[in-house]
Amino acid sequence: MMAARPDPPPKDVTTLRQRAVNRLYHRQQQRQLTTTDLKAVSEVFGVTTRTVRRWIDNAAAHQGIYTPKGRSHFTLTAPMHDALVRWCGNAAAAYRELHREKQLGTPPTSPATFHRAVQRELSPGQRTALRQGERGRRHHDVHRQRPASFRNEAWETDHVEASVWVNLHGQRCKPWITWFVDHASCVIPGAAITPHRPSTDAVFAAVRDAVLIGGHHRPFGGVPKLVRVDRGREFLSEAVDNAFKAFGTHLIVLPPYTPHLKGTVESVNAAVKHTLFKGMPGYTHAPTSIRDKRGRSPWKLDDLVDYETFITIVLDWIDWWNNDHTIARLHRRTPAQAWAGDLTPIDTLDAETLHTYTLLRSGPPLTITSKGVRFHDSYYIADWMLGHAGAGEQVHLRHAPHHYHRVELYDARTGTYRGPAFRSDEMTDTEARALETSRRREAEHYATKLTRARRNTSARYAATSTPAEPQRLNRLSAPQAAGEIRTHETRQPDAASEARPDLLPRPRPTAGHWTKPLPDNPPASETT
Repeated sequence: MMAARPDPPPKDVTTLRQRAVNRLYHRQQQRQLTTTDLKAVSEVFGVTTRTVRRWIDNAAAHQGIYTPKGRSHFTLTAPMHDALVRWCGNAAAAYRELHREKQLGTPPTSPATFHRAVQRELSPGQRTALRQGERGRRHHDVHRQRPASFRNEAWETDHVEASVWVNLHGQRCKPWITWFVDHASCVIPGAAITPHRPSTDAVFAAVRDAVLIGGHHRPFGGVPKLVRVDRGREFLSEAVDNAFKAFGTHLIVLPPYTPHLKGTVESVNAAVKHTLFKGMPGYTHAPTSIRDKRGRSPWKLDDLVDYETFITIVLDWIDWWNNDHTIARLHRRTPAQAWAGDLTPIDTLDAETLHTYTLLRSGPPLTITSKGVRFHDSYYIADWMLGHAGAGEQVHLRHAPHHYHRVELYDARTGTYRGPAFRSDEMTDTEARALETSRRREAEHYATKLTRARRNTSARYAATSTPAEPQRLNRLSAPQAAGEIRTHETRQPDAASEARPDLLPRPRPTAGHWTKPLPDNPPASETT
């Protein structure tokens, strides 16, 4: 049987010295203290034996406990702490205010002494909190690492914005990545990429990619027991909550401002920025990304990768992370090796059932007519509807969030899957791009008008170096002001074009529709 290991000695020299002196004092009381004991202690602490005897006398004066006097330090008072708070941690400015108000004693404390007291009495987290607030203070917190678990016991999910510009149909954009990370193995079982800020459909796409196994879905996945999410509105939607409940997965919504509670996915977010985005053209945080005097980006549109290429690069990086990247927490194994070394059974779902769970239900049943199924002022048709129209058959409609080009139909009575349906009047890609360009030009036109209007209404005043009344600069002449006022008064807006395009002028009323108003002072004969 192995003997218990002794407790390590404390690193505090004062505590060591106190224990050594207390032992010498007890040996002196027992008349067993020798010169050899004094020399041994003096050599350890680098003092003379005479100093060690003074330490023993100090213990005798304090009931056998060595009590060093310690050095006296200047301490901050309540007004000094208040001044530090008012100046947001600026010790130099707080000192000047205290010196001006004679709050530093007589003679006043030196600036160096005041700064040393601030460094001694306030921790780095407290000083950062005074300068940057609560968000800065949290960087100095200490968090406990989660204990080891099994695969699919807990997943973590998050959105991360790519730090690169991407060419999307001739326009710059910064895509977003939504992914799930297994906490036990650090495997990324699934992800979804969108060219804009993700919504519920991106969460569902990432869920399908993470749960399904095989093919392009990678050999990792299954149904997790719980998923940790932040308070993003995409993860808090009712559709996402119902989908996870259908899986039997517990959705844990973390408190706000607690990224350390999902540290695994946060580490993946940081890793993709440092190991992938930094080496790509269009990186937004590089020193060369400083805009010029006109506010333009130095990256030309032809230098950026297109959106399809960006998706391929990100998926290749996910494969590198899973299969080639080693992690210290996993004992220098890759996430794929940690996943394969875990023999925990995996719960799976078939693709059809999973697809049904990750769709939104439209509402009451819909009837199949000769034009198809009507939904959102459009008709959806499919080849399997032939022979079923006009018989009053009803179906339930489900669709992916924001995906209206395709819907999924289920029998209203049995709930069986009937098949997909597509919008019959779907516009082409060319028409969609033309409509998007027209909308963008319209938005830019009115944004320019709004900027010009705000510039005209904002007042400018002259700069001054002496106390004086503010002097307005952008004044118009009297004829200019009168002309502009007349322009605004005579301008009659066209209600038919600005209110409603379908507004028609009302017909002129006939004479029979008018009623004669009563006079203000009716005759006395009529009032009696």
